[in-house]
Amino acid sequence: MSLTTTTPLPPPANAKYAWRTIARTAPPKRSAEERVCDFREIYDNFDEATVRAQASRCIQCPNPLCMEGCPLSNRIPEWIALAAQGQFLEAAAISRTTSNMPEICSRVCPQERLCEGACILNCRTEPVAIGAIERFINEYAFRQNAVTLERAPANDRRVAVVGSGPGGLACADELAQLGYGVTIFESLFLPGGLLVNGIPAFKLEKSIVQRRVDLLAKNGVEFRLGVHVGRDLGFEALRPDYDAVFLAVGAQQAKPLDVPGANLEGVLPSLPFLIQKNVASALTDIPDIDVAGRRVVVLGGGDTAMDCLRTALRGGAKSAVCLYRRDLANMPGSRKEYYNAIEEGAAFEFLTNPLELVSDGQGSVAAVKCVRMALGEPDASGRRKPRPVAGSDYTVPADLILVAYGFDPVPFPATSEFAQIATTDWGSLVVDRNQMTSKPGVFAGGDAVRGPSLVVHAIRDARKAAAGIHHYLDAKAADPIAKISATVGKN
Repeated sequence: MSLTTTTPLPPPANAKYAWRTIARTAPPKRSAEERVCDFREIYDNFDEATVRAQASRCIQCPNPLCMEGCPLSNRIPEWIALAAQGQFLEAAAISRTTSNMPEICSRVCPQERLCEGACILNCRTEPVAIGAIERFINEYAFRQNAVTLERAPANDRRVAVVGSGPGGLACADELAQLGYGVTIFESLFLPGGLLVNGIPAFKLEKSIVQRRVDLLAKNGVEFRLGVHVGRDLGFEALRPDYDAVFLAVGAQQAKPLDVPGANLEGVLPSLPFLIQKNVASALTDIPDIDVAGRRVVVLGGGDTAMDCLRTALRGGAKSAVCLYRRDLANMPGSRKEYYNAIEEGAAFEFLTNPLELVSDGQGSVAAVKCVRMALGEPDASGRRKPRPVAGSDYTVPADLILVAYGFDPVPFPATSEFAQIATTDWGSLVVDRNQMTSKPGVFAGGDAVRGPSLVVHAIRDARKAAAGIHHYLDAKAADPIAKISATVGKN
């Protein structure tokens, strides 16, 4: 008997060609006029009939490119086929076999650059609405109370996970399902990491993250909040109680703005602003940032810049302008977020680079002196390198500057044993193919290793690290010498 309340129907005879007769439909979205007045999610779910129709557009490729485009290699064609049949619970169950939080990834992943960008239909028409289908089937499963986490019998091993962002949550999930006792240490008093304090609620409501946290807690994962590992709690303090450690500490040290005037009043890094405006209880100690009636300028072209623009508009900013030194085609931010920002009233100045921040004469910023840019030859990354256009200087008025140039990993205190872990020249943690650092038994993943990246990349690293931890501890248990050493180390 089907686990769903929807009766499966046989596929139509011409199902392989449904994409010709069924146009791609975007999920319901609130009007810009309505959504700029609050921080609620702007998208809603498909209804059942629409999700089945959209799923039927998939042609079930023999070599599905969407799976190649997904960093988790999600079994997309399988759960899309089930969704087309109305077997939503079965579809959601398959999606959870490769993703620890599909209900979150479906909201925050830039599908146009990943699975949907790789969809073979792009060569003829619009791609399958993979993200919206993934969101629907998993929300359907939650509504039916059908999302459970399997747990193996306890194996008497314990792992400390440092950081409760997507990587930390995913690693804890994997290990708990293998029977490990897992404790997540979070320096803040709110679990979720950047899923909560960095991604605005209009993209991902906090209750969605809390639901996942509650599910992990129900499965035995312990959360210790307000504990700063490496400062409040050192490696030596963890060693007696834990067999391994996974570092999912992210990268939250803002890249600096290196132009004259960067120290003027009214120039702020992006993350404290986003945290203050998107979390009910502010997690920063900076004074309230009032944007009402002010001209806000955002520097940078990534998703954080889009979040700043859209957050400023919700705060009543008079204007919100993004200055980016390359063009739209080379902008790293999600196209979906770019168009949402445009709809909500943001403006973009492409091929523009700040030269200097101009003072109002009283120590506060009043304008940005800029220069127009032109794209030259590709650099080492393959992106065309921008160069200034002589004589093209101009100014942009500004009352508040938000710097969104990206982030670097925050180093551990010099006195911490974690500071002895090998790092790259720019501070990221070095790991082997199993995600283990230079300190045996200490693993790492996500932004702390690869630099600022996608939620789905952090989840992939975490799943890999969990498998690496399991293999490492099994190998130690099988080696008498290693086992004796481990026992001595814990006494």
